[in-house]
Amino acid sequence: MNAAVLRPKIRKNDMVMVVKGRDRGKTGKVLKVLPDEGRVLVERLNIVKRHSKPRGAASPGGIVEKEAPLRLENVMIFCDRCNAPVRAGWKLESDGGKSRVCRRCGETIGND
Repeated sequence: MNAAVLRPKIRKNDMVMVVKGRDRGKTGKVLKVLPDEGRVLVERLNIVKRHSKPRGAASPGGIVEKEAPLRLENVMIFCDRCNAPVRAGWKLESDGGKSRVCRRCGETIGND
């Protein structure tokens, strides 16, 4: 199994950019990370249509549009300072903790 699948550097609420596929070049916020499947769910990206059966008065049937998971390899973390998709690395802090950093500019990514 790939190490990126075991411990993805992408987390919930990160801004990511799609670098490959139908939605290439679009950015969005991560809603959910599925590390066992190697996929990530991004807000308003990779929209698919699903048919739903009516389940009483509360949920009428019809065609529902929803987000489908993207592969982790097809998205990159978006750095606000670089204004570009970047790779993330780890940096050891003086207090013994780890934080994610942009490999391009060295800025800390997210609220670790």
